[in-house]
Amino acid sequence: MEIEKDKVVAFHYTLAGLDGQELESSLSSEPTVYLHGQSGMLWPVQQALLGKKAGDKVEVELTPAQAYGERKEDSITRIPIKHLTVKNKKKLRKGQIVKVNTKEGGRNVTVVKVGKFNVDVDTNHPFAGIALKYNIEIVEVRKAEPEELSHGHVHGAGGHQH
Repeated sequence: MEIEKDKVVAFHYTLAGLDGQELESSLSSEPTVYLHGQSGMLWPVQQALLGKKAGDKVEVELTPAQAYGERKEDSITRIPIKHLTVKNKKKLRKGQIVKVNTKEGGRNVTVVKVGKFNVDVDTNHPFAGIALKYNIEIVEVRKAEPEELSHGHVHGAGGHQH
């Protein structure tokens, strides 16, 4: 089955800068799962996967603008520690990537300075300003369930749970 709009795609990936330094990988965990044609995956990556099938390998290079945008230098914000989604709030450290709860959902930020009740964070995405290379291996392609289509995202193993 080929990847097309409204198909559920499961894949493993390794993400690196163009210098070859690995930034992230799913190889030691469950595959990443998304609903093709929806907003859960970077659009240039979706375009590169269109028409591919399980077992295919794809390499995608993205400019910062295609990925997570350019860095904005005026992006340091002080927030209460209680708004962070992190297992141990007592062991926060500079450079740590954490998730902050916002009205739009969770957002990755980088810790700049830790205080007693507040933390200063860089709200740029951790990969902002970096040209990226994805090495992807497609594991599975399947039809989406009616509920997944109506919700616009994947349910079940590796996907969104209600």
